[in-house]
Amino acid sequence: MWQALTERERLRSWFPCDVAVSGGQWEPGAAITFTFPPEVADMTLTGQVLEVDEPNLLVFTWGEETLRFELSPDDGGTRLVLIDKLPADAAARNAAGWDICLDLLAGLAADPDAWKPRFDAYAAEFEPAIGPQAGPPAEYKANRSGLADAAPLLQRWMRCLAGRRQGR
Repeated sequence: MWQALTERERLRSWFPCDVAVSGGQWEPGAAITFTFPPEVADMTLTGQVLEVDEPNLLVFTWGEETLRFELSPDDGGTRLVLIDKLPADAAARNAAGWDICLDLLAGLAADPDAWKPRFDAYAAEFEPAIGPQAGPPAEYKANRSGLADAAPLLQRWMRCLAGRRQGR
């Protein structure tokens, strides 16, 4: 599991963007560049590695968010806990997105039409407690013609990930 979090080629199979660590080493202080597939979003984020305790803990910033991956043995496998510190209005969007990403990490087929119903369900649950929920970022290409067009873009994103898995 550690390699799936830290090896660039393995990350490409499930993480929502390409992850390039400066110097190729996950060590505190290393700069990270996150480049989204151009057909999905005109967006590149930057970040920094904050903590590394191989093979138990990886913490880094991802734009304005902080991602914390905790790994521990669990009944012959590995338990992964993901904590995403983010602006409150991004909670439903990211929860729906992480559902898809973590399905891919687990080797499950991801349904590109699943994001919107998941987002709607999370938004309904989160809004009473933390306020209105934002949809995809402005750079996300579905925003140019409305959220209804998100499924084809998610399908392209998943094809990009599938191609990365197969070395294309």
